[in-house]
Amino acid sequence: MRPATIVHFTAPHISVMKTRFVLINTSHAGNVGAVARAMKVMGFDDLVLVAPRWPNVLRREETIQRASGALNVLNNARIVDTLDEALDGITHLCATAMTPRDFGPPTMSPRKHLEPLAKTEHAVAFLFGSERFGMRNDDVYRCHVALSIPTDPKFGSLNLGAAAQVIAYEWRLALGGFEGQRDDLPVPYADAVAVRGMLNHWEQTLVDIGFLDPDAPKKLMPRLAQLANRTQLTPEEIHILRGIAKAATKHANKATQQQ
Repeated sequence: MRPATIVHFTAPHISVMKTRFVLINTSHAGNVGAVARAMKVMGFDDLVLVAPRWPNVLRREETIQRASGALNVLNNARIVDTLDEALDGITHLCATAMTPRDFGPPTMSPRKHLEPLAKTEHAVAFLFGSERFGMRNDDVYRCHVALSIPTDPKFGSLNLGAAAQVIAYEWRLALGGFEGQRDDLPVPYADAVAVRGMLNHWEQTLVDIGFLDPDAPKKLMPRLAQLANRTQLTPEEIHILRGIAKAATKHANKATQQQ
């Protein structure tokens, strides 16, 4: 079924809800750039790095290349020494831990947890551990939830940038996505009379080209009628289909005259 209106996604409205991405002990500069890019495409720009391997990671060539244009995120990013500094002003902490802990916050899928969270007034931080070791237990324990992305149990390892992209997407989705600009005019549908006229035209054309035997039509036309109803044709499409039928009949008549 076609939508009732055409939607053009332009000039998005971005939620002002406070959101921060926190990378802890990140060891690969490229991953910092990848996270910045993941954030930017979902409309987030608050990035904090806790004791990364490279003190100049925000200016490294690999970081800038992997950011792929998300330079405002890198320019706004902060590097701090401790997790406490990174969480200043944050009221809800989401760990990203692929492996559930025996003790600690509940483990939930991003969508299940983030949908109700989006209806609150919390300032939210998403915490990502180092590429090699993930998050330390002590850091996970201080979080309100451990988000576990549903992955194949046989291969659940996600690159840091990929994990950040999934979380950023799910959070943006929970916040309502981006508003689109709707056209003023709805898409018009062809009325029943126009559809019937097109089907009658096609019926005659199918007879003219030898596809339909009028003495044994079987259920061909009722099936084409059902197809037309499912398709929800527009007047322009009716015009195209009738043009095809007209051309087919003209070609069939010309071929007959040449025999």
